Amino acid sequence: MSMTDPIADFLTRIRNGQSARKKSIKSPSSKAKEAIASVLQDEGYILGYDVAAEGNKKTITVALKYFEGKPVIERIDRISTPSLRVYKGKDELPKVLGGLGVAIVSTASGMVSDRKARATGQGGEVVCIVS
Repeated sequence: MSMTDPIADFLTRIRNGQSARKKSIKSPSSKAKEAIASVLQDEGYILGYDVAAEGNKKTITVALKYFEGKPVIERIDRISTPSLRVYKGKDELPKVLGGLGVAIVSTASGMVSDRKARATGQGGEVVCIVS
């Protein structure tokens, strides 16, 4: 059976991994998941990620980050879904927790944080929010 929303599955694996205090999680890889992991690493929410090929399948391993025993990611939610896409212009991009969190936006130049999208003057699809 095929998965209808692989990005939501990836975010749920991260959420569940942190609630179970795992050091890392594994998920089937895609370019979108690698881009999301890259933004999470740049923003300091994860330690890092690694993509490995197992036969003809690629797997992404995400090293989760904790601070004083608590997960760094308190909340990670999917905003734009396959059934309801959410697009915002550069002036309408959400500010998560007044700028303390980050929204991951899919723009014409790839997936970036909401801050970077505002700085480059681009809007796009709001994929998820992290705080």
